[in-house]
Amino acid sequence: MTHSPPSTLDRLTARASALHLQSDDHVFSRLAAYFDLLQRWNEKINLTSLTDGDEAVDRLIMEPLVAARFLPKGGAIVDVGSGGGSPAIPLAVALAAPITMVESRGRKAAFLREVLRTLNLEGRVETDRAEALAARPELRRSAKVVSLRAVRMTAQLSSALAELVADDGVLAMFSKHSEAVPDRFRPAGAHSLIPATQSFLHRFVPIR
Repeated sequence: MTHSPPSTLDRLTARASALHLQSDDHVFSRLAAYFDLLQRWNEKINLTSLTDGDEAVDRLIMEPLVAARFLPKGGAIVDVGSGGGSPAIPLAVALAAPITMVESRGRKAAFLREVLRTLNLEGRVETDRAEALAARPELRRSAKVVSLRAVRMTAQLSSALAELVADDGVLAMFSKHSEAVPDRFRPAGAHSLIPATQSFLHRFVPIR
């Protein structure tokens, strides 16, 4: 007797249970839809190098879900260098927050817009640089969370991020190693996310 492979939703809920991570079914169903969409698009364009099932689930889905425990809920999110949509999409779903994703590459931006449409998420994709977005009056100090992963920090970028983060907001950096404190920020805590991936969330708050 052959058994059909578990659905993406079953895989996500099983992995979350193993990590003692609780969330409602609506969150997991949306994230399963995102993960399926990511895998389909990844066959056409290079969205992620993660192809192993468990590693991909942990890095792309579970890490942001664990990180959401340490981040404010409900306020706007700006994610810089969004690429394949993680940590941006899981954070937006888990925190029930509108999201602006910053992605300069056209085909990846098209994928991110398709995710917003498919999951019916409130948000937008910007193909401009973060430095340019920080100059917009409607975005200045508007984000409760500014998130990024695998983005090289420069003095110019740090200054832009400080202008995007709200006075009571947080800069959330995902990394496998310690992070230098960006200019115009002070540290607000580092949190281990998933031991298997040796991942950390580094939180910084703006200096005003």
